[in-house]
Amino acid sequence: MSVKPRKKTRLYLIASVVVVLAAGGFWYYQQSTSKKAEDKPLLVKVDMGSIENTIAAAGTLKPRNYVDVGAQVSGQIKKLHVEIGDMVKEGQLLAEIDAQVQQTKVEGDRAAVEALMAQVDGRKVALQVAQVNADRQTRLRDANAASQVDYDTAMNTLASAKSSLDQLMKQIDQSQATLKSDEQQLGYANIYAPVSGTVVSISLLEGTTLNAVQMAPTVLRIADLSTMTVEADISEADISNIKPGMTVYFTTLGGGDRRWYSKVRQIWPTPNVTNNVVLYTGLFDVDNADSSLYQEMTAQVYFVTASAQNVITVPVGALKFNRGGRGPGGGAPQFAGAAGGPAATGSAPAGAAGPPAGFTPQAAGGQGQGQNGAGAPPSRRGAGNGRPTGQGSGGFAGMASTAPRPATVVVMKNDGTREERQVMVGVQSRVAAEVISGLSVGEEVVAGIIQANAAAAGGNQQQNRPGGFPGGFPGGGFPGGRF
Repeated sequence: MSVKPRKKTRLYLIASVVVVLAAGGFWYYQQSTSKKAEDKPLLVKVDMGSIENTIAAAGTLKPRNYVDVGAQVSGQIKKLHVEIGDMVKEGQLLAEIDAQVQQTKVEGDRAAVEALMAQVDGRKVALQVAQVNADRQTRLRDANAASQVDYDTAMNTLASAKSSLDQLMKQIDQSQATLKSDEQQLGYANIYAPVSGTVVSISLLEGTTLNAVQMAPTVLRIADLSTMTVEADISEADISNIKPGMTVYFTTLGGGDRRWYSKVRQIWPTPNVTNNVVLYTGLFDVDNADSSLYQEMTAQVYFVTASAQNVITVPVGALKFNRGGRGPGGGAPQFAGAAGGPAATGSAPAGAAGPPAGFTPQAAGGQGQGQNGAGAPPSRRGAGNGRPTGQGSGGFAGMASTAPRPATVVVMKNDGTREERQVMVGVQSRVAAEVISGLSVGEEVVAGIIQANAAAAGGNQQQNRPGGFPGGFPGGGFPGGRF
């Protein structure tokens, strides 16, 4: 009778121990999980790189020089001697027009001239006879052997003969001029190349009937493709920051990473207005000696307002700017240094979402120059016109300033301690900035905070984001996909 209570007591004790161990294990798990879920600083190593600040625009490639070749006579195109893409020389025969009407007219003009020339000898003989008769009547009148009436008649006949001959000669001149004009028109039946270049389009084919009475119809176009012109559409928010002589480059859809450099040649003062969108046209030329550019290509144009090559760079997220450049503690920062921090005071790119929690942009690496076309890349420190706050192609406040200005960064030392340090910042892009002084290559700076919850929930997703830029911008969303 006493054995059963002992067994029950022992079972109760074992169950109590199991419950206590389970509760302790659960408590330990919760403590260890909370420790792992702490926020961590995002450390970025200071490195050398290249930065450029640009104004983006869309453009179209056009030939620098071209000529529309038209027909000056009516008729049917009998023969085309060229095709699209052919290289032609100045004076080369391009097309022939069947101009039978002009040929017939020329033959009639020649016959009319010959008919008038046949009358010249008769008029000259009549003039000689009238001159002889006038001389005889003059002598008879002087000898009082002829009447005054006979003398006057002889003088009138002489004057009429001279006038008739002169009139005939003028008619001949007129007919010869008409013949010359018609012969020239007949010569237009053969169309020759006015300049050397490439046949880029043919508007009319063999067998087409031309009517050149009111206007000269265009048969084909010849363009000089050795030099191309880019017509860039510039928004009215950016046009005040673009000047002739500014460095500009562009890429094409099929050109890969290749950049063609040039200088702004001209800005048209009259804009194109479509649906209340005001766009100005900027022109610049580029050498096309390798024939890699074609007309009507789409160009992604970047006007370089400021650049710095092979300089010390840090992410914008690592910098804390102070209003008015008063140094640390002098005012609210203009850029958010970490996730969850204050928003940028400038206008963000249109339609762009804010950065996700726990994400801070990485430092921009050095840019390769690609294969250069005409012109040369910007110098190490190229300064352009600053862009106004919140204006332009998705710019942030103060991002285009090239004048050195103070900022503060948090440097992570080797012993794990943090040091707030003042630096001087030069050229700045959307994600990186040039550090003129205050930092050395190899040091680590705090560029933001990796939030534990966000990292645990979607860290892998953020790492797989194309380009790794805030707000879902892929690498190609900014100039050339690089900074």
